[in-house]
Amino acid sequence: MAEIQYREALNQAMAEEMERDETVFIIGEEVGAYHGAYKVTQGLLERFGEWRVRDTPIAEEVIAGVAIGAAMVGLRPIAEMMTINFAILALDQIINNAAKMLYMSGGQYNIPMVMRGPGGAAHQLSAQHSQSLETQYAHIPGLKVIMPATPYDAKGLLKSAIRDNNPVICIESEVLYPAKGEVPEEEYLIPIGKADVKRQGGDCTIITWSKMLGVAWGAAERLSKEEDIECEIVDLRTIRPLDEETIFKSIAKTNRAVIVEEGWRFAGVGAEVVDRIQLNIFDELDAPVERVTTEDVPMPYAKNLEHAAIPGPDKVIKAVKKACYL
Repeated sequence: MAEIQYREALNQAMAEEMERDETVFIIGEEVGAYHGAYKVTQGLLERFGEWRVRDTPIAEEVIAGVAIGAAMVGLRPIAEMMTINFAILALDQIINNAAKMLYMSGGQYNIPMVMRGPGGAAHQLSAQHSQSLETQYAHIPGLKVIMPATPYDAKGLLKSAIRDNNPVICIESEVLYPAKGEVPEEEYLIPIGKADVKRQGGDCTIITWSKMLGVAWGAAERLSKEEDIECEIVDLRTIRPLDEETIFKSIAKTNRAVIVEEGWRFAGVGAEVVDRIQLNIFDELDAPVERVTTEDVPMPYAKNLEHAAIPGPDKVIKAVKKACYL
């Protein structure tokens, strides 16, 4: 298998699907001549032409609206938002049109579109550009939400999203774009709605997604060496639909759980996961489920305060020890 960057995996996914299906096209700010703000669409304009790689004005509501309209007439748009923070401006289109059109048309109009772009904190981008907003989209019936953490998952999930007949929100992490990982050269798909056990362990389950996988992994390795605690890591990969089976199976094995998310604690995705755990497998738990989240503040600009606000290995270790009564 070839070792490629996360951004290259996304690029390959789009290129392969554009080759396979001529109805697939890309629309967004600077996706063409500039190759995308994070170079995810690099080379696609030259390969497929300006009719299928369309640069737009700085107008997120227009990008979403055009994508929805195109999907209604049989095309498969990939709408790139420079960041998911900017997609707030397009929420009316996304929530009231993309998510509801199939229902409100009585099944006449599918919306096979993907909206993708980076979310979460990067490096000192301050409060307006560092938000983890997956809860905002997962809350809405009719939307699917994927958040891959590795190049392998990014390619396989994005390909599945492009083929899906429903609107899919693909939230990437800006700091993961240069991350490298092995990706098969042959074609593959990863089904939407299937979590993955990234690390085996028997003492505590850590449930996480996106770039928090790296934080969870670092904490698990330290716990193994320093405390002889072996954590199992479940990477959700898909936020909605949620893979309850994999989560429940892991907790039945470890009897303890810690959820690590980059979003804020209040009404976060982790709260939904906790609710499903206590409702369905309460008797499997030997301790309350712990949550590690970003502090309940706008993201600071100062580097030391940013690091203090975001979940890190030390916070995860503390939560695991608490779940293990240590």
